[in-house]
Amino acid sequence: MMKLKKSSVRLLALSGFYILFLVIGASIFSAIEGPKERELVKEMKDLRSQFLQANKQCLNDEQLEKFIFAIVKATNRGVSAIRNVTMSEPNWSFGQSMFFAGTVLTTIGYGRVTPLSDAGKAFCILFALIGIPLTLILFSALVERLMIPTKMLLYFLFRKLGHLYKVLHIQILHLFIVIAFVVVFMVVIPAGIYSALEPKWNYLDAFYYCFISLTTIGLGDYIPGDSPEQKLNLGFHFYMKSDGQDEEHASLRGNADGPKYTKQIDDDQPNQQYSRSYQQESGPGIAEQ
Repeated sequence: MMKLKKSSVRLLALSGFYILFLVIGASIFSAIEGPKERELVKEMKDLRSQFLQANKQCLNDEQLEKFIFAIVKATNRGVSAIRNVTMSEPNWSFGQSMFFAGTVLTTIGYGRVTPLSDAGKAFCILFALIGIPLTLILFSALVERLMIPTKMLLYFLFRKLGHLYKVLHIQILHLFIVIAFVVVFMVVIPAGIYSALEPKWNYLDAFYYCFISLTTIGLGDYIPGDSPEQKLNLGFHFYMKSDGQDEEHASLRGNADGPKYTKQIDDDQPNQQYSRSYQQESGPGIAEQ
């Protein structure tokens, strides 16, 4: 009975500490990210208002709202509307599907791309039910194999340093060496590679992505290969160049009897500027900006 009371008190204390830690973390996140969110909200409201004011003759608030809703819905499903809805690679190509399957089996689950159909959702459930236990079995086997060189390193330290330091000190040194090895080869070096390959990532972004992925948190705010300017994305680069146009410009032309559109995108500006000209062969030109 006494042991039960002690365990209950220990559980309550641990639960209280956990809740306190959660509240502190939430408060810090709110203090750091809240002002940035409010700034972004104000910026988007101003941009929306300016765009609606500049195009009030051909667009009303309800039409703009429907358009934005459709864009956001598609973006949440992994389909970007920028560059005339031209993606470097379809979300469900074989390579991207392999990436998605890997995030499911490792329980990272970035959430950027999700199954769109009922059949895809059902298969995802079945695939995860079978694949996640298989992944755990594989990881267990890998850990057993990795324990061999880890123990060899520990025995090596005992032989070389056993006459100089205590056993506890050698074990602590061994732990630090293993942790340093994992951090360097699983986070530091991959982060450097990602920061070199991804044009819009700095080293902190890449380090953050590696940590979030390695710990299977998988927030999904950074995904490698998403940027059209990705240096190794040769297929997209060839597609853009084969059209004979600069990467920062995309042109949409109708047939001979229809309207002609031209869209220019300036990626260097904080807010992308769009210019569109509408011309008809039978009438005067109308320009809107």
